Amino acid sequence: MGRIVLLLSNSRKTDSLRRHRLTYSCFTWHRAFAAFALLLLSAAGAWAESALWVSAHEFYLRTDYNQSLAVLLPLSNPDASALQLIGQNYFQMAEYRKATEFLERAAARNPSGAECALWLGRAYGRRAETSNPFTAPGYASKARQMFEKAVALDPSNRDAIADLFDYYLEAPGFLGGGQDKAEALAARVAAKDPAEGHYYLAQLADRRKQYASAEQHLRSALELAPRQAGRFIDLAKFLALRGRAKESDALFAEAEKIAPENPHVLFERAQTYIKANRNLDEARRLLQRYLQAPLTPNDPPKSEAQALLRKIGA
Repeated sequence: MGRIVLLLSNSRKTDSLRRHRLTYSCFTWHRAFAAFALLLLSAAGAWAESALWVSAHEFYLRTDYNQSLAVLLPLSNPDASALQLIGQNYFQMAEYRKATEFLERAAARNPSGAECALWLGRAYGRRAETSNPFTAPGYASKARQMFEKAVALDPSNRDAIADLFDYYLEAPGFLGGGQDKAEALAARVAAKDPAEGHYYLAQLADRRKQYASAEQHLRSALELAPRQAGRFIDLAKFLALRGRAKESDALFAEAEKIAPENPHVLFERAQTYIKANRNLDEARRLLQRYLQAPLTPNDPPKSEAQALLRKIGA
């Protein structure tokens, strides 16, 4: 009898232990399931935001900036990529204060992003151009710092190098500019891309009023990259300013052969005609074609083409 009681007692203990283990197992399983569900929700949220970013970026590339913002602004907690794209949209819409605000937030979340630093530098640069004389120097210095940071983070970023070179060439020394800095940067570029290096040296020579040297550098760039329409455009614009219209027109014609219906070729040729106050009917036709062309954020905004049309009474 005592043995039976002992067996029953042991059986109850075993059942209790099994129930405890089962309860613990269920608790662990539910906790794991909750964690997995949370992970899935997080992944789904990230995927959804990524899909929205892709959609917004497509609108941006088509220069439909309002529609791009309509996709992005409702996001409750946008990540660095979304904040940067919002800032770029506002920049393209010439709302530079808002652009600065969102790009600063993007840079804070992604301090190692070269592209973000570049766009923030551009926004500061526009703020400098549109601000009063008291605040402009501060924005200009911030622009330089961001351009330098972008180049330091990604030494192969051609756009960042170009913007930093322009800053060094244009800004006075007390704001961190200087031809010596521009020349050093041009030498770095020339070591990796000789054609682009010649273009930079041409700008530097032009600033120093060494026009023969500038022309030679532009011709060297063209010889090294004869399939790049931009090389023809650079030399064409330079010659037009020197009053050599026939040579300039021939170079524009070559650029159009290489890149027919390229919006950049249309705009630059029209702008060159208008600056020289010649071929204005042709300039009008070129700008009308430009306004009908599919543009990208890299092309001059339509507002600039419309301003040129107003200038010639179109």
